[in-house]
Amino acid sequence: MGESGTDVHRSSSDSVGVTSTAVERGHEASPLSTITLDVNGRAHRLEVDPRTSLLDALREHLRLAGTKKGCDHGQCGACTVLVNGLRINSCLALAVMHEGDEIVTIEGLGSPEALHPVQAAFVERDGFQCGYCTPGQICSAVGMLTEVRAGWPSHATDDVASPQIALTDEEIRERMSGNICRCAAYPNIVAAIRDVAEGGLE
Repeated sequence: MGESGTDVHRSSSDSVGVTSTAVERGHEASPLSTITLDVNGRAHRLEVDPRTSLLDALREHLRLAGTKKGCDHGQCGACTVLVNGLRINSCLALAVMHEGDEIVTIEGLGSPEALHPVQAAFVERDGFQCGYCTPGQICSAVGMLTEVRAGWPSHATDDVASPQIALTDEEIRERMSGNICRCAAYPNIVAAIRDVAEGGLE
């Protein structure tokens, strides 16, 4: 953890354990890379192991714990953030790849006094239970709505040539399928996204 950058690909073992194992196997630690990340409108200069994921840079170096580490394999969506307005799984991206990009985490979407429309809709529709997946769900929904406005079709789109996509419940479920909610709050999540898509909370 911290500035050593040795927390890369860490699971239950701590960074010291990872480093010790590497030394025992005769591997030298990678030299640190100095990068500047633009996160939530602020520039952050970091020294990280070049193998550090964007997720670990956000959580361990910048202490932005809103972005969650779930599967760490890009399968659950809990780590979803926005990069240049598009949603990505931050556990699958290297931090060094995103120098100069505009990164937005759940902490940068809104505030308690001024919620983002998607945040407000999740509260209104009770689109969360334990809340662990919620930051990723919200960031993914924001990115998904941007994709819909841009006319990007999905597997569920009836007319892929249409410039305007009807955001049906089926469309929403398909487009949000990369974000898992183990509490199964899916009907409320779909309702919250539909409210925003229809302009109810904007």
